[in-house]
Amino acid sequence: MLEQIDTYAEAVAYINGIPRFTGKSSIGDTRRFLSHMGCSGRNHKIIHVAGTNGKGSVCAYLHSVFREAGISVGVFTSPHLVTMRERMAVDGRIATEEEFLEAFGYVAGKLSELPRELSERSYHPSFFEFLFFMALHFFDRAGVEYIVLETGLGGRLDATNAIEDKTLCVITSIGYDHMEYLGDTLPEIAAEKAGILRGGVPVVYPVLQPEVSACIEACAARAGAVCVPVLPEAIKEIKIQHKTIDFSLHLNYYDYIGFTVSTSALYQIQNAALAVRALTCLADERLTIPVIQAGIRKMVWEGRMEEILPSVYLDGAHNIDGIRAFLDTVRSQPCSGRRKLLFSVVKDKQYQAVIREIALSGLFDEVGVAALTNERALPLDVLEDTFRQYTGSPCRAYGSLRDAFAKLALNRADGDTVYIAGSLYLAGEIKALLRRPRRDQF
Repeated sequence: MLEQIDTYAEAVAYINGIPRFTGKSSIGDTRRFLSHMGCSGRNHKIIHVAGTNGKGSVCAYLHSVFREAGISVGVFTSPHLVTMRERMAVDGRIATEEEFLEAFGYVAGKLSELPRELSERSYHPSFFEFLFFMALHFFDRAGVEYIVLETGLGGRLDATNAIEDKTLCVITSIGYDHMEYLGDTLPEIAAEKAGILRGGVPVVYPVLQPEVSACIEACAARAGAVCVPVLPEAIKEIKIQHKTIDFSLHLNYYDYIGFTVSTSALYQIQNAALAVRALTCLADERLTIPVIQAGIRKMVWEGRMEEILPSVYLDGAHNIDGIRAFLDTVRSQPCSGRRKLLFSVVKDKQYQAVIREIALSGLFDEVGVAALTNERALPLDVLEDTFRQYTGSPCRAYGSLRDAFAKLALNRADGDTVYIAGSLYLAGEIKALLRRPRRDQF
């Protein structure tokens, strides 16, 4: 079947079908296939990013600064919002359909000639592995100097952790998510994330929860990694503007340096700070303070408190910590009219805790819910019933996201602010809706 695939659409369909016939591979088999591909990563400087929230944003900040410095960089992130090609980017440009298909063909070709130890186990990459392998091949062909890898789920057993030689590791904030795989406590989850650490390699992380920091530091001691904590007091002088936030960050040898993030999302201050500290660890003379400042300021990350229309904000917050950070930003934004929320979520998230947090915040005058088209979608009646358990504020169920968006976002009154949150899948569906030809949108 693989040999018969010769179009981009067919390649995407095949990858989407992988979960139906294969499961997660062992990290050992992932490493063996990487060796079979000849993509060890040794020809690149690898920055590996793990954590619960903020991974994608940190990767995007790093990407932006490397571009500003004129340094070639490949970035592998997940999930995508609209197209799979978003998961692999080089120097600010996602893979074209032709490049995607070429990378698919390369991996498919290697699958057709498996070494004996993989062939005997009928090895086949998982959905995530297949895209990871394609990205590494894409980066090899592009000849990038740096590669920024975002873990998918966890860290220790994540496919991206098959890469042994790393230049730098970053662990973002740790929270409760994917607990069925990672553990029931924050230290257990942190230990899984810290499985990406390597001896002699710096690890940059925020000091937010004492038990998490202690766990990361213990894991670093066992691995022989070098700890680079970002303390709360390292960030000060936060000034919220209309569409930007200014802050000062303490850096070794430089005292406090001013930075600007081009977003209203308060949580991006910490993500930007982690990226800046990571970049200074590289000791690359091309990464001057003015270059880093400009790269941080120019970064725009889709689906993270993104203003997609005037006074309409799209945010991918999807777990309890992400929702709390989202709500903090909503509180910080003035609104002369009514605040409205369009919400949806997948059923395997802690949706009851998330909805309770939103409802009890009292921030929204009106809530609209609609089911996602994804097979993991929480049913519409459950969405509506759960909101009604916690709030007396109006909650309206819509038959489709298209109808909900048209009513809440396109027909808002002057002074109203509309927020869309609850899932990256929701962010993707809204982005796809906006990219349709105008006659087909609403």
